[in-house]
Amino acid sequence: MDLWYTEEHTPGVRFSIQVDRQLYTAKSKFQRIDVFQSGEFGTFLTLDGQMMLTQKDEFIYHDMIVHVPMATHPEIKRVLVIGAGDGGTVRELGRYATIEQIDVVEIDRMVVEACREHLPQTAGAFDDARVRLFFEDGLRFVRTRNDQYDLVIVDSTDPFGPGEGLFTKEFYGNCYRILSDDGILVNQHESPYYEQYAEAMKRTHRMIRVQFPVCKVYQAHIPTYPSGHWLFGYASKKRDPIESLDAAAWNALGIQTRYYNTQLHVGSFALPNYVKEMLEHADG
Repeated sequence: MDLWYTEEHTPGVRFSIQVDRQLYTAKSKFQRIDVFQSGEFGTFLTLDGQMMLTQKDEFIYHDMIVHVPMATHPEIKRVLVIGAGDGGTVRELGRYATIEQIDVVEIDRMVVEACREHLPQTAGAFDDARVRLFFEDGLRFVRTRNDQYDLVIVDSTDPFGPGEGLFTKEFYGNCYRILSDDGILVNQHESPYYEQYAEAMKRTHRMIRVQFPVCKVYQAHIPTYPSGHWLFGYASKKRDPIESLDAAAWNALGIQTRYYNTQLHVGSFALPNYVKEMLEHADG
């Protein structure tokens, strides 16, 4: 049998992976959850037919969403992660002995359960004693909390379905409120390449820029995400991601990464002209 997973990136573009077998399928109250096994990318997770991660390239995304802020602000002790039901972001955070608390807010308990069973490469991180799991809506969580976090990571799905509330002015305003005086917000910022994703990226950038005095964007190449060109948003009350980088201090930690390094940290903020133009004209 010739079985393929196919995702529509635009009405005229589709991305396909040959599948050996389907390991899991279920419909939660929020979304459809599927886990597949493939020869090229290993085990991979999709939500409502959209690629979330694969065994082969998940390290790129998780390296960049975690180590960029951690190298910028080495005194981070309390972290809030919104989304991240696969556990990869938590795994990378767990490599820092200086972090004391990792609160994870995931709306869908079934995603965590599916990943615990089929993606222990990432979901094993939930067993870290510093992790507290909250199964609730991220927008409601930040609206009602008065905790102070040094870092908020928004590791969400795309801005529709269960993740839609995480792309609002109210949400980012509450993230600002619960961050410490020199706290950092990092979020997955969509792709600039295809129009639908680019429009979502500009809307998100516009909302964050209103809240934070420091607002930058950086990039990575993630092969299984639409176009492969993916952006991350960096925002802070005080810390510039390049000026505050202490490369020597981060390298002295001896953390072995497969994608991130401190030279790439600086280079990832050097954006192509077409992306810079989009960001400069985001208000339009």
